[in-house]
Amino acid sequence: MEFFHIVILALIQGLTEFLPISSSAHLILPKEVLGWPDQGLAFDVAVHFGSLTAVIIYFRSEVWALLRDGLGGLVNNRFTDDGRLAWLIVLATIPAGLIGLAFKGFIETHLRSAAVIAATTIGFGLLLWWADVFGRRKESLADLNWKKALMIGLAQALALIPGTSRSGITMTAGLMLGMKREDAARFSFLMSIPVIALSAMLLTFDLLSLDAVPWGDILLGTVLSGISAYLCIHFFLQFISRIGMAPFAIYRLLLGAALIWMIWG
Repeated sequence: MEFFHIVILALIQGLTEFLPISSSAHLILPKEVLGWPDQGLAFDVAVHFGSLTAVIIYFRSEVWALLRDGLGGLVNNRFTDDGRLAWLIVLATIPAGLIGLAFKGFIETHLRSAAVIAATTIGFGLLLWWADVFGRRKESLADLNWKKALMIGLAQALALIPGTSRSGITMTAGLMLGMKREDAARFSFLMSIPVIALSAMLLTFDLLSLDAVPWGDILLGTVLSGISAYLCIHFFLQFISRIGMAPFAIYRLLLGAALIWMIWG
């Protein structure tokens, strides 16, 4: 990949990975509008590790508490709030993992078209707006139970369809279940850690099978996507309780319309 392409695509991926606006929809734009080549496996590995590093560093104290109390609860059979939350995150991760393994080939073959991405960008954008307007927004992470965590996990599995947005659909599900905006976003970000980690591991195994690995591209993509993802998480959590989801829903509608125009215009 060219240096300029790596910089732009890494920044796009880092900024859109944790916003409810779909990173896959944005990554198709340079290819469709500017005729850029496909970013390739090396870039996918880089941005996954960058995003993973960013979310772990940002939530480092929470991650440590989740690991400590989640594993500690198994030993002494006494679970703190952090320990309980840790296992709810594990439970919420299972649906995406199982469905991803079962339908990975079908999704990559049949659901990666611009038309599908346009439809999901618009459809789930409208659902995000509806959940934000009509959700009760009263419950915190402490009110989360296994049934609600599993429902959010099932929603996360829908993000395997390009254009859905993993963060967008999990925040939507959280809002529909009555969670506050910031708590829905925080749970979405914490849920991303095992999912991104598993995805990065699978991509790394594929990358090792290549004859020539562009380690320079990987390092640059990882650093840039990590920095932009960290800043994105920070400012999103700072402002989400005040600005709500409407700006992101409107942006998704405009983006979906732009994709439709590119396809059929």
